[in-house]
Parts: sequence; structure tokens; C-alpha cells
Amino acid sequence: MNIKKSILLRVRVSFLVVTLIAGAIFYRIATIQLVEGDRWRKMSEEINLQYRPVKATRGNIYSGDGSLLATSLPFYRVAMDPYVSSENVLKSGIDSLAIKLSGFYRDRSAAAYKRMILDARNQGKKYLILNRKQIGYQDKLEMMTWPVFREGRMGGGVIFEKIDKRYRPFKNLAGRTVGFLNEDQYGVGLEYSFNDFLEGRNGEALFQKIAGGSWKPLHDAEDIKPTDGYDIVTTLDVNIQDVAESALLRQLMNKDAAYGSVIVMEVSTGHIKAIANLQKNKNGYGYGEYYNYAVGEQGLTEPGSTFKLLSMLALLEEGKINLQDSIDTGNGTYKFYDRYMRDAKNGGYGKLTVREVFEKSSNVGISKMVHEHFGHQPHRFMEYIKKIKLDQPLGFQLKGEGIPYFKDPEKNDWYGTTLPWMSIGYELKITPLQTLAFYNAIANGGDLVKPLIVKEISRGNAIEKKYRPETIKSNIASEKTILQLQSLLKGVVDRGTARNIKNETYSIAGKTGTAQKLENGRYTQKYFTSFAGFFPADKPKYSAIIVIDSPKGFNAYGGDISAPVFREIADKIYAQDMDLQDSKGSTKEQPKVDLETFPYIRAGNVEELRMICNSMGISNHYAGDETWVQSTVSNKSIHWVGNEVEAPLVPDVTGMTLRDAIYILENKGLRVEFSGKGRVASQSLHKGSSFRKDQIIKLKLS
Repeated sequence: MNIKKSILLRVRVSFLVVTLIAGAIFYRIATIQLVEGDRWRKMSEEINLQYRPVKATRGNIYSGDGSLLATSLPFYRVAMDPYVSSENVLKSGIDSLAIKLSGFYRDRSAAAYKRMILDARNQGKKYLILNRKQIGYQDKLEMMTWPVFREGRMGGGVIFEKIDKRYRPFKNLAGRTVGFLNEDQYGVGLEYSFNDFLEGRNGEALFQKIAGGSWKPLHDAEDIKPTDGYDIVTTLDVNIQDVAESALLRQLMNKDAAYGSVIVMEVSTGHIKAIANLQKNKNGYGYGEYYNYAVGEQGLTEPGSTFKLLSMLALLEEGKINLQDSIDTGNGTYKFYDRYMRDAKNGGYGKLTVREVFEKSSNVGISKMVHEHFGHQPHRFMEYIKKIKLDQPLGFQLKGEGIPYFKDPEKNDWYGTTLPWMSIGYELKITPLQTLAFYNAIANGGDLVKPLIVKEISRGNAIEKKYRPETIKSNIASEKTILQLQSLLKGVVDRGTARNIKNETYSIAGKTGTAQKLENGRYTQKYFTSFAGFFPADKPKYSAIIVIDSPKGFNAYGGDISAPVFREIADKIYAQDMDLQDSKGSTKEQPKVDLETFPYIRAGNVEELRMICNSMGISNHYAGDETWVQSTVSNKSIHWVGNEVEAPLVPDVTGMTLRDAIYILENKGLRVEFSGKGRVASQSLHKGSSFRKDQIIKLKLS
């Protein structure tokens, strides 16, 4: 066979193979279209049509006074089915619609929008995203009045795809406590801990998959509507929360500290009124809320001297000491086995009473007493810790609560020095919340109350679940011991390490704490400072703890660093809480007037008051030039005394009519709330104190 024939044969074979393949392809196409067409079309519909979940609207989070801390606001993405509109509707409205879209989004011309819609219609598209920018509900209402869109979904083809976004009216206030939950179901705070209630139940609707991988919702009779989530009502008070965060931030910035935490609790109920955690930013400038040190595992620390209250409880309950006994603390150094215990004061305190040991926070004095009475039976000391439940989590409502750490006398890591150091708050770890719960038990007379941050779960007016105050342990100590401990805590503020926060308006009880930080197995010159206590000391309503980590500068002690923050928070709470002031009597003693001789005149506008007195024939005298005055009585006549209200401080409106008081206070930028009838008997903000714009002032009338 020559070369020519060989080539010709190969060409013929190749042509035959190509023909057979082409025939097979044609046959398969015909079979798919004509014979198997219905099956494949049905499969295509099943692939492109799916019942997909429709997310429920997430529940709201409220503060205890009804303020909204977190909510889901509806946003919308605007799409269109350009094939729905009739020719007349689209033709008459397309130009105006395009102008509206161009003016609203400002991303393309009216001509470009018109061309985009008409091209999609000509191509038979049933789903066109007009713009991916999300709009609010008010914008949606406006768009529904536009040409073409006003015909609705079935007449104009407009599609508003709802997208819920979480919104916090108070921005970052209580940010870590409110928390978050991302798409991977990772989160923190209330959003995460109460997600089962907040998330609701998703619905289900029919969607069609279109070009580009997007899903277009279709109306179907079998759609299942979503059930919105429950709302949760917290115990937080936004005013106290704001005060706590502001006071903490100021001190952190002033001392360039690593982080700090504050918790404010209502003594009788265990309701958390504020919880704040601020940590230095990674760049070293400013502070943010990134971790809940007050509650979580990273907040487990050696508490230092605030734990001495437990040591005193154990000693008093054993009946081994009384507060007048003397303890020789020597030169401030005492050796336990191979370690030296030292007091903060160079040269020591010498001989002290037990009361003074606690008030001055003598490490030597406390550790000597505990070692003497419990050294031969440390398990007895540990029994008091277990009795008070300090060795267990509190079962707090936020997930991630830290688990306390205490050594066991039966284990190998218990040494002869363990008990003395434990007695002053070392070689153990607890969270600030656990410390506060213990102090709160002393404040309320001996009941360990479970801290609560959520008090109610509801939907609309229907309450799904209510969380009531719960006592974890009743009578953690005898009544006598509790009273003695309360007295000791008052003494710390009156005469001891926290005397710098003593004030004449109300009493404070508490204990300072300063603990050296352990890093890489060695105690450093960095300190963990704290103050835990309650106020008013004679009738406690609030307890609080402040912890500040690694403050810089001199005098890095709890009394100098954390106690002033406690005082600032307490001052502002006291100024806002009229019940606290009522428990001490009126903040201003009203002048005594013979009402048979004089009418009920206390304070107001001087011209109006003089006119009233003159018309009634009452002798009255005034030599000043102020507009607003208060009354005093002398020799059967009224003397007007100027009442300064123009200064940028809270004015005194006691004795005024409600009308005058509101006029003065609201002109200064305060928001007024009142109860009762008559004239102003008391006010929640002290005369002469500073205030912020829109701060609430509460008036009681009588």
C-alpha cells in the first residue's frame, strides 16, 4: 500500500468516527428534549426552587427601667421583577421612576436606571436588584409612593427584601454585657446566653434560584411564617451603668491601668444595676470593652485583702477572738516557715486591737490569728469557705462564669505557708462577682443572694418566664458575727485604709484590697487593686466592687485607686435615688412657718410672691435683685432670700410650685420626672452639684 492510499484510508476512518459521534450527540439531544424532557424539567425546577428559611425578628433587650438596650431594626434591599408590570404602567412611569432612583442612590444616571430596567424586561428577567445599598423603613414607605412601585409587588414588580440589623440606642453602653452573636453562633453576653429566647423560630418560604446565584422569594400558600423572638428585661439601670463606666474610665486613664471592672448590685434582690469592664486597646491608646473580667475565667485573680473579711468571719464564728483583743504585729514582718509575711507600712504597726488589724489591713495580724486558730486544722477554715459557697460558681445567668480555685489541705500542693497566705487573699482565685456576692451577704444581714441580670422574658404583654430573687445560702454566719463584720467594714472607711472616701452626707462600709500580681511564678511590683463594700452603711441598698489591674504611679493601693471610684459612683447614685435621701430625711430642712398666720409660701418668682403677699396684707421684705427666692420668717414677716439658679450647677427648687421648678430645670437642660401633688418637697440631685445635659432629676411633691 502506497502512502497516498494510506492517507486516504485514515481520512475516511476519521470522517466516519466524527460522523458517528455527531450522530450520537444529535440522538442524545433529541432523546433529552423529546423523550426525557419532562423528567429533566422537573429536576431543574427542584434544583432552582427551594423552601429556604426565613429568619425570625430577634427579640429586644431592655434595661430594668424600660430603656431599649438592643433591638432589631428592619432594613431593605430593593429589587424588581420588571416582567410583572403592564406595558402601560411601565411606559407611563419608567422615566419618573428612573429619576427617583438616580436621585435617591446617586450612583448612576436616570438614563442608566431606565436602560437597566428595560433591558431586564426585554430579556425576560424576573428578578433585578436595583441597588445593593440597604434602606430604612421610612425610605421604604417613601419608595412605595413612587411611579410603578406604587402599584405594589403584583402590579409594579417591586420587591423589598427585609434584612434585620441589630441596633443599640445607647451605642457602647454595657457593650460587653449586652454582647453579640455572629452568623457562626459564636457570641458573648446576653445576646449569646439568652439566644434560645431571643432568636425566635425561623419560618420557611419558597425561593427561586436565578442567575448569579441569588435567590428570589416567591409567594406560596405553603409558606410558614416566622415567629419573632422573646424580649428580655434586664436588671440594669442605664443611669447607674453610665455613671459606673464614666468613673471607671477616668481612673483607668488617670492611672494608665491595664483594665478595670465595676459591678453595682441591689442588696436585697441581687439585681445587677451596672456591670462594666474596660481594657486598654491593643495599640495602647484608649479603652474598650473586650472581655467580662467581672464574671469570666480571665477575671479569676488572687483578691488580696478583700478576702480578709472571710478570715474575720471564720475567726469570729469560732468564738476564739473578740474585737478588743490585742495582737502584736511587731515591726511588720513575721516568718512562717521559710517565707516572710510583711505589712504595707514600713516598720509595722506594733500592738493593735483586732478591730485595728482589720481597719489598717495588717497582713501580719490577720495571718497570725488564722494560723494560730486554724493552723493545726486547716480543713476547719476551708469549711467556712464551703459553707459560704465561695468555692462554687454562683450559677450566674451569663455563660462563661469563672470557676473558683482553692487548694485542698489533703493534696500535695498544700504547704505550711498556704493557710497564712490564703487568709490575706493569696493562693486562691475568685472573680469580682463572687467577692461582691459575699460582701452583699454581709450587707443584707447574712443571706447569700444569687446575682441576677435578667428578671423577665416576655413577648408583648405576655410574660414567658420570670426570674425572682433567689437565696443560695441563708444565714452564712450568726447575727452577732454579721453585725460585727458590718461594724468592721464601717471602721475601714471611718478610720482605716479607706478613710479618704468618708463623707458627711451618707455612710459607706467596705474593704480595700491590694494584691501583688503573679507572673511566670514570681510576684511582681504590679498590683491588682480593689474595693468592695455597700452604702448607705446604716441601711444598705447598694453593694459594689471596683477592681483595677496594674495601675501606674505611686500609692498603687486599693484605698488610693479603687476606693475613690466607689465613692464617685456612690455619690452619683445617692444624688439620683430619692429613696436613699428619704431614708435619711429630707435633703433640705424646710423653715417652720405658722400656717395660721402665713400662707404656704416657700419659694418661687420674687415678683409673683411679693404681689401675692401684698394683696393679702402680709409683711414681706426683699433687698436683693435675684429673680428666684426662698422664704424665711422673722418677727411675723417674710424675708426673701435669693435662690441662685443661673450658675451651671443644679439649683435648689424645693418649696417651689411644679410649674416654676420645671421652668427652671428644663431651661438648664435637665429632664424632670415628678410624683405627688403640691410643692416640691425634695429633689434627687443635690443643690450645687454638677450635671450632664438631659440628665433626669426626680421631684417629690407634697
